[in-house]
Amino acid sequence: MSRHQAALLGLGLLLIFLLYVGLPGPPKQSSLLWRGPNVTVLTGLTRGNSKIFYREVLPIQQAHRVEVVLLHGKAFSSHTWEQLGTLQLLSERGYRAVAIDLPGFGNSAPSKEVSTEAGRVELLETVLRDLKVQNTVLVSPSLSGSYALPFLMRSHHQLRGFVPIAPTSTRNYAQEQFQAVKTPTLILYGELDHTLARESLQQLRHLPNHSVGKLHNAGHACYLHKPEAFHLALLAFLDHLP
Repeated sequence: MSRHQAALLGLGLLLIFLLYVGLPGPPKQSSLLWRGPNVTVLTGLTRGNSKIFYREVLPIQQAHRVEVVLLHGKAFSSHTWEQLGTLQLLSERGYRAVAIDLPGFGNSAPSKEVSTEAGRVELLETVLRDLKVQNTVLVSPSLSGSYALPFLMRSHHQLRGFVPIAPTSTRNYAQEQFQAVKTPTLILYGELDHTLARESLQQLRHLPNHSVGKLHNAGHACYLHKPEAFHLALLAFLDHLP
């Protein structure tokens, strides 16, 4: 091969490489976050007026009708439940699990509608309806109590179970209001949380159908400090729901 032919061949290969690099890749599926050997995590936005970002794990084998909706605290988002392994664990046990970003957190935009209790209740009702969640168990740590508790008071008939984890806003309701709620409840808190946990426990004890779980050597975000103990308590509660 002459030098001229070699040069033309080299130029041709260079052009092919540049075209290959410049071509757009296959379209990304925004709904599919990742796929592991046993678990698929989906992400997306609800269809309602207030677009809410969510992460959902498809159960490996649908073994339970209960569906778990995980809210989050002020410093967290739906991603927390993925990092913690909660979504995957629930899936492996046959539960559908959905974690949402509350308005103004994670990938959800702020919303003026949630400035009132009625607005926050309506938002949760819309999210559950859009995602076709039924037989709901609502997990509510810390800040998310401002959503979960008004929902519990107004729409507790829609809930199969309730798992408050030192939630805010318990002082907004009277003893008689708590006593009127028959939803099975697992109250969880960290042993080292000496402020919000004690305050919320004092009010939540008025729920007539409740049990209490204390996670030892854990603070306010007890599910992060003692994830194994948290998961065991949560699964035991879910597995024994009527």
